[in-house]
Amino acid sequence: MKRNTNLLTQITRIALSLALWASLASAQEVAMSQGRTSPLKTDSRMLYHNGPLLMGAQDVYIIWYGNWVGGGYTMPLVSDFVSVIGNSPYMSINSTYTDGNGNPAASAIVYGGSVVDSSYSHSSTLTDADIQAIIYNHLSNFDLPQDPNGIYVVIGSADISSLDVGFCGLSTPTPPPYHSHAMINGGNHQYIFLGHPDRCAPLAAPQFLAADGTRLPTPSGNFAADGIISNLARALDGAVTNPYGNGWFDRYGLENTEKCRNQFGPTYLTPNGARANVTIAGRDYLLQQNWVNSRKGYCATFP
Repeated sequence: MKRNTNLLTQITRIALSLALWASLASAQEVAMSQGRTSPLKTDSRMLYHNGPLLMGAQDVYIIWYGNWVGGGYTMPLVSDFVSVIGNSPYMSINSTYTDGNGNPAASAIVYGGSVVDSSYSHSSTLTDADIQAIIYNHLSNFDLPQDPNGIYVVIGSADISSLDVGFCGLSTPTPPPYHSHAMINGGNHQYIFLGHPDRCAPLAAPQFLAADGTRLPTPSGNFAADGIISNLARALDGAVTNPYGNGWFDRYGLENTEKCRNQFGPTYLTPNGARANVTIAGRDYLLQQNWVNSRKGYCATFP
């Protein structure tokens, strides 16, 4: 009788274990299913994937592609921003990311110059290959220097789109500003593409839109410039900390500024009634926060 009791007890324990395992497996399956549709968590720590970072001073060159006639103050405002952003508290956040030897990612940015390309040589809908070819044309024609420390920025006018890199694409309504690298004219160069806020305002400058879609005041008074500036800052942050796709990103694949998407922190009002959160060289900007790479990590506009 005792032996039968022990056997019954063992069977009961096995049955309970199997039920518990099935319950856990079911819960895990539900969690995985929810994970496919739920927003990615952004509070996980950043991970270093052993690749090189951009270090030292980085020279930024701008190619204004398309029709920039009548662009007003957009172009000089963006150029001025590139001239002053280097080594600012905002860019110094990137120095919290280091390589395997403890060397920090670049916070020094130098404006190297610009060129206007109104040729439409690659039409008004650009592929990634088109963006590379535009840069190649200006390097091979010596319009811009072939700089090993150069970051080449192609900025499209209001009639330019690039579905290939997610600008105005229906399948990726909120892609990050695009940065990548490629062998161009014999050098492995970093490059960025930025679309014009007048082309896709909800994508390129949502922080300057009211709930009904009307435009809000912007720090410089120029909607296009302020949208481009905010996206350029984000793209530069990603480029210096993850230039080749094997630098810093979290377990979900999010780069530093993607972890702070649409977060601006404390703001103040400028004289024209616009929101701003950063003052650099006497100018006000509304820049998306960047992820400070500390033990726990957090979004901020300075380290």
